[in-house]
Amino acid sequence: MIALTLPLEGGPFTPPSVESHLPALFSIGSFEFTKQMLLVLLSVALISWFFIAAARKGQLVPGKLQFLGEMGYGFVRNSVAKDIIGGKDFVKFVPFLFAIFFFILVNNIYGAIPILQLPSFSHVGGAYFMAAMVFVTWIAVGIKRNGIRYLKLAVVPSGVPLPLLFLVVPIEIISNFIVRPMTHSLRLFATMLAGHLIVMLAGEGIRFLVEQDNVALKGVSLLVLIGAIAMYALEALIMVLQAYVFVLLTAIYIEGALHADSH
Repeated sequence: MIALTLPLEGGPFTPPSVESHLPALFSIGSFEFTKQMLLVLLSVALISWFFIAAARKGQLVPGKLQFLGEMGYGFVRNSVAKDIIGGKDFVKFVPFLFAIFFFILVNNIYGAIPILQLPSFSHVGGAYFMAAMVFVTWIAVGIKRNGIRYLKLAVVPSGVPLPLLFLVVPIEIISNFIVRPMTHSLRLFATMLAGHLIVMLAGEGIRFLVEQDNVALKGVSLLVLIGAIAMYALEALIMVLQAYVFVLLTAIYIEGALHADSH
């Protein structure tokens, strides 16, 4: 909290605020282990435990846990990998897309869980890393499938007249190799941070209004609470949608790299 000295009934005014930068849980030299790092490690453990447990028995008539596991796997396999990449190529990319989707989903959902209340990708470093990993992957896929000429295929659209290439090629370079990975990361980061801050500010605003002596302000806190609940539900929906959008774009980029010579 930062106090601003403003005249209000003869005393200082302390506005509502939030602390978005949490202190490290512990430090080893210059290395700081943060809550975000802990949640990322926890997500790996939770995802691994869930799907190992779901696949352990492998019954013909699945139980609830196996059913949920198969439904999650089937969603990524059929609705993302198969529908977007298609052909025989999609199968080899299912594990990669599957891991990305559930890793992002769990780390996003943390923001909707009381006490934890921190989506891991509300810190930009994690979003940059995920986008960089996807960027390297689809570039590598394109080069493996098409050879080094993929770099040409990615920036020189077929059928464009030669004079226009001097304009189109720089745009394609910027679009594919700079804008694409940046928007891929910032879309995830910005939505998680914005939703997280809105809920935090609403909660702090409610506390501030309730503490006031004015009855009208206490009443307004109920309206803020209703709005906060609505935003909380919207944020939970966006957490799921952003995991889907991220993995969907990953599949689109991979498909484009695989079939660059036919686009």
